[in-house]
Amino acid sequence: MNEIERKFLVRNDAYKKEAQKQTRIIQGFLNTDPERTVRVRIFGDQGMLTVKGKSNPSGTTRFEWEHSISLEDAQALLELCEPGIIDKIRYEIPVNSHVFEVDEFQGALKGLVIAEIELTDEDEPFAKPEWLGKEVTSNSEYYNSNLVKKI
Repeated sequence: MNEIERKFLVRNDAYKKEAQKQTRIIQGFLNTDPERTVRVRIFGDQGMLTVKGKSNPSGTTRFEWEHSISLEDAQALLELCEPGIIDKIRYEIPVNSHVFEVDEFQGALKGLVIAEIELTDEDEPFAKPEWLGKEVTSNSEYYNSNLVKKI
């Protein structure tokens, strides 16, 4: 149940040409305490409830529990969320044996683009496409639970 992930800013929109899929995501937070966040998400036409624990010091690893819920339940739970709803388009880009998820934020966060890659080990090597920018994995300012507070 641990998630190992690295985050990067994105230099340009070249990733769009490489994307296999794109999906709109609407998400809010029932709890943004750094010790445990609880997220409600509408991912395309499905709902998701996610609990994440505190990150390790490098920001790469943390507990994650995720469960599918109905679209109706997700819509109802979004009404109970803390202030601020994130709206973003997620692009899935295969790069060798990995998939980068690039989130292009909309609304108040428009212009922010963050790429994430999930790994099986913190030190796992991976190819870095030319559009990948500065790594921000350890910078909690780029956690969605903190970004939502800027809306």
